[in-house]
Amino acid sequence: MKKKVKKILLLIITIPCVALLLCNFVISSTTKNKTYNNILSIPKNKVGLVLGTSKKLISGQENPYYTHRINATIALFNAAKIDFILVSGDNGSIYYNEPDAFKKDLIKGGVPADKIFLDYAGFRTLDSMVRAKAVFGLDSVTIISQKFHTERAIYIAQKKGLHAIGYNAKDINGKSGLKVHLREYFARVKVFIDLVLNTQPKFFGDKISIE
Repeated sequence: MKKKVKKILLLIITIPCVALLLCNFVISSTTKNKTYNNILSIPKNKVGLVLGTSKKLISGQENPYYTHRINATIALFNAAKIDFILVSGDNGSIYYNEPDAFKKDLIKGGVPADKIFLDYAGFRTLDSMVRAKAVFGLDSVTIISQKFHTERAIYIAQKKGLHAIGYNAKDINGKSGLKVHLREYFARVKVFIDLVLNTQPKFFGDKISIE
């Protein structure tokens, strides 16, 4: 009886671990050579899609993931590697608005306001990818985020018929970075669950042309 219990417990522990590692491997290997660190070598795209995150941490300090995405987006635009910027993020309440925060800081960084488009319904990475094609009419895009995030976004985009490459914003090391990377393993499992269930964005809406 004890042996059977041990086997069951081993399976309970092993199966989720295998799933985590397998999902991570599939996404990383499938998107290999599709993300770029060097701004000189990345191909040009009409639109750069920057994925939203909060500007401030719970502590009230500036979120470094946010700051690095802003800097990466401005660098791409100034290098003429993108002509327009689509900011996709959460606008879940009157007190929380990722797209507007990004737009303000991009303008402060020298990007003309008429070159910036906002997707207020990018509640999840899946929503951002599907809406980029279905709502904003994009066939090709440069995704801007940290590498772990751009890889996942590119994988979803491929499955949804959107050709995507990624420009990697600077990542975060240390304890806070480790926590985010650990959460990413579970987010990658969720990608495959969403694909199997054919999960759709929370909102679609009228089509918007970027030009």
